[in-house]
Amino acid sequence: MLVRADLARKYTDKYALIKGVGFSVAGGYYSAQFDQTFSFTGFRSTQNAANTCYEMAGIKKPLDEVDIVELHDCFTITEIVNYEDLGLAKKGEGWKLIADGETYNGGKIPVNTDGGLKTCGHPVGASGVRMINHVVAQVTGTAGAMVKDAKLGVAHTLGGPGALSCVFAIGAP
Repeated sequence: MLVRADLARKYTDKYALIKGVGFSVAGGYYSAQFDQTFSFTGFRSTQNAANTCYEMAGIKKPLDEVDIVELHDCFTITEIVNYEDLGLAKKGEGWKLIADGETYNGGKIPVNTDGGLKTCGHPVGASGVRMINHVVAQVTGTAGAMVKDAKLGVAHTLGGPGALSCVFAIGAP
């Protein structure tokens, strides 16, 4: 159920708040790869959406402030690139988060603790809703033995190919 924040307690004592949201279309739906400035090492749509979301949510340093991330991992390299585009790592250094165990449950920034798209499937359109639901379960403490004491999570989805992105920041009240 989605309601205004001031009505949430009327329905449940375990709820989450949408702290920020960003949506971006960068380039044409199937033409981002034809953009002369496209580096093929990131997705401008994700960078734009993340910046908008973080500004709305008041997030300045995502790696230090976010407790859980559900991101669009349609391919292994896409997951690593998304670390960088979401501001979790510097350009070219996303792989270090994995090598250092930072993206594992118990690490600094657990990513896709539900297994991501490869485990949960990837029904186009529904993937983003599933990711949001998982982050809500994390920050409300209803996800079972996953990320302990998560207070703020990010859900990210990407499409079209790479031209569209949406990022949500979801937090505990």
